[in-house]
Amino acid sequence: MKRTHLPLNGLRVLDAAARHLSFTRAAEELAVTPAAVGQQIRALEDVLGVVLFRRTAKGLELTPEAESGLNALRSGFLEFEESVRAMQSQQSSKVLTIAAPRDLTAKWLAGRIAEYAKSDPDLRFHLIAAEGELDFTQANLDLALIWADDKGEHDGVRVAEGRMMTVGEGAHIAWPGDPGEPSTAGLTVADAGLALDAALAGLGKARVPALLVGADVPVSLNEVSERAYWLVAPTPQWRQKKVKALVAALAG
Repeated sequence: MKRTHLPLNGLRVLDAAARHLSFTRAAEELAVTPAAVGQQIRALEDVLGVVLFRRTAKGLELTPEAESGLNALRSGFLEFEESVRAMQSQQSSKVLTIAAPRDLTAKWLAGRIAEYAKSDPDLRFHLIAAEGELDFTQANLDLALIWADDKGEHDGVRVAEGRMMTVGEGAHIAWPGDPGEPSTAGLTVADAGLALDAALAGLGKARVPALLVGADVPVSLNEVSERAYWLVAPTPQWRQKKVKALVAALAG
């Protein structure tokens, strides 16, 4: 069913003016001028096609038309307030849903999450694989980690400086997103984590993001990369306290 367009600003002014029976006191409550209140009331009367107030010798008076709708109007505003409180209460939720490439989760993220979880025993995490284009709404994501040149369309920060490390020796091991030359590859694998594992197993050399490489792994080349891992989220998610705290822990 198509919803009727609601002149919410005018209705908000009507509520204040009806409670005070004074444009001046309504203006003080709403932090506007009495003239602005009068303009909103006149505009609302034009939209509704009714007169809402009359001036009498005793002052401002509501018309029967205005009185007939006030109870429903005030109930509606209370429902709006409850709706806002319900939505804001989710910011206090301690469940975080995070999407990340499988190899990054296994070799870096899971350990960081385990460490961060020690700060609050009530924290709960849902970790899902980031595959293809991210849909934050459908997946109900709070945050995602991506391997990219920049943060893209969302708000975001780099996890660390973009660096690539070469591990192992011999034929090149290629993976999707590999900045190397696949045409020279002796082996092709599904992701950077598998490339690293293959290199450590002696199957060749892999050029992989530094974030995946442990401190005890021998490296033959460490170089700056234009690509890096980014923490990203749409602006509404990014504003949540729980997301800000997690980002600070992971990117700090």
